[in-house]
Amino acid sequence: MKKFNRILITGAAGNLGRELRRGLAPLANEIRISDRIEMTDVQPHEQAVVCELGDYEAIMELTRDVDAIVHFGGAPMENDFETVLDSNIRGSYHIYEGARKNGVKRVVYASSVHAIGYHALESHIDADSPVRPDSLYGVSKTYVESLSRLYWDKFGIESLCLRIFSSFPEPRDRRMMWSWLSFDDCIQYVERGLTAPRLGHTIAFGMSDNRVKPVDDGKAGHIGFHPQASSDQFRDALEARTDTPDPKSDGAKYLGGWFCELGHPDDEDL
Repeated sequence: MKKFNRILITGAAGNLGRELRRGLAPLANEIRISDRIEMTDVQPHEQAVVCELGDYEAIMELTRDVDAIVHFGGAPMENDFETVLDSNIRGSYHIYEGARKNGVKRVVYASSVHAIGYHALESHIDADSPVRPDSLYGVSKTYVESLSRLYWDKFGIESLCLRIFSSFPEPRDRRMMWSWLSFDDCIQYVERGLTAPRLGHTIAFGMSDNRVKPVDDGKAGHIGFHPQASSDQFRDALEARTDTPDPKSDGAKYLGGWFCELGHPDDEDL
């Protein structure tokens, strides 16, 4: 028998959303998939819903009759404040309010390295280190981490805030040799967030078993995530085609990489 009757995945049309649709299918009788755009290749065990996260009534209905929420929706990159506000901040509030009002007791949230992007690589932070966002996008992630903490302390809704670093089919640059999270490891972390006996409020760092480990993920050890992939298999080919970055650049010094070199999004056209 499957552990869940119905799981909701937001952001289901995105790169990670599509992978989660595949990877989480064995856990539930039905996967409710949602995004702001029409989704293709909807499977018999999937129920597709197109809606905006900023639409309160739509999200109240979206979160009805689900056993758990995998919240990967929202603006995926740095953007103007109004976009970040509506998609990431207001939209995530709606998700947690939907969970509260509809009796959903567990959420896995796609947080990001950009919530702590201005920590130096050598600081070796853990989940209790202060947030240091590197962008408005990063600020939105810190907001939802705090929101989820409130909803655990006050309303008993458990959350895994998974700070995803770089999840792609393979590393794209030298930074990703340490920040890479394979798709299968991402699925495993989300699965553990859904099925661990106790989750509480947990902030975790999403990386595969790469050689360089600049953060300490020990405070998420109770979840039972054991990464299976490593970026080492890509090392020789990637280093042969890329230059060594300037170690004094913000992109090399800080966890957030090139996000730390961005200006304010309103000034991008100046």
